[in-house]
Amino acid sequence: MNFEDFIISPRRFRAESWQIGNQITKDIKENSIVLLFVSDYRGADGTAEMQDFTEVRREFYKLSQLDFEIPVVDLGDLVSGKSVQDSHYVLQEVLSACHHKGAIPVIIGGSNDFSYSLFSALHLFVKNINYTQISNIISLKQGEAINERTFLSKILGSKDFSIRNYHHLGYQKHLNETDSVRMIKEVEFDIVRLAEMMNSTEKTEPFFRKADLVTVNCDAIESFGEPFSQNPQVNGLNRREICAYMKEIGLSENLKSVGIFNYNISSGNRLNHQLLAQMIWYLIEGINIQRSHPKERQYEIFYVLVDDREYAFRRDTFSNLWYFGDDENINNCIPCSKRDFEEAKKGWLNARLFR
Repeated sequence: MNFEDFIISPRRFRAESWQIGNQITKDIKENSIVLLFVSDYRGADGTAEMQDFTEVRREFYKLSQLDFEIPVVDLGDLVSGKSVQDSHYVLQEVLSACHHKGAIPVIIGGSNDFSYSLFSALHLFVKNINYTQISNIISLKQGEAINERTFLSKILGSKDFSIRNYHHLGYQKHLNETDSVRMIKEVEFDIVRLAEMMNSTEKTEPFFRKADLVTVNCDAIESFGEPFSQNPQVNGLNRREICAYMKEIGLSENLKSVGIFNYNISSGNRLNHQLLAQMIWYLIEGINIQRSHPKERQYEIFYVLVDDREYAFRRDTFSNLWYFGDDENINNCIPCSKRDFEEAKKGWLNARLFR
């Protein structure tokens, strides 16, 4: 498929030799990071008109490239299809091309329902996907159309998809129907409230560590001044917190696809564009750090006695990250936090570790 037919190539910006814009290319490369900007917000009751991402790019291109070794590609702006389904189809074709080359696509803009396309395209290459979503809303509404209210039920309820784990982070009680939250808990997927994510990433880091796919709904980020997202909220992750979480996403050992949706691209506030640009930058930093980690790891084993039964915790001596389980294959152990280990020593085991 000829991408030139439905992707508008980005304009170039003058960049200094130390800035990331100096190394950005326009063609998908092997094992690269591929940025693609989407304008279709019909899934969030918006429009499909072509949006201008110039200011976001301007802010992003002038950030430092540090010692990043992974190529960064700016593929351009996706032209919206005649229907939402057309946009999903074209996006999935681009995503498949990225996965074929071992590249990590990062989709920016568009409504949150494009998470479905990211999952669908990835499922052609990876089975039993670990999916983590940051969103203030949990919606499991049914319907034929794909939109931000139905996409999650289509992912979790599809007979064609296989999902290993689903983690929903940042939900806010006062914005959600009780039934949706209850249904997620009944199938024993993890739900973490906004209050549990504030100030530190330590508690929720385990939910990113093995993630294949992570999507971020910008409605989960607090707005300051002009709205940051399509459905702005006074409560949400603050600027420093979301950048810290973007780095955690990049640090995932299995990361293959990322989406950042529901951004208010029509914002006239430069600080909003600056924040989105820095979110992308911290994601790229995390990916580069993870790629530099050694493949072979050593683990310390700690045994804890709880109610006359012995449980094993393992600590990665390189990263200082913790796992729960007595299996020699670390992939069969459950990512956890040091806090989980400390609580176990006091006689309390997190129920999540037994699911």
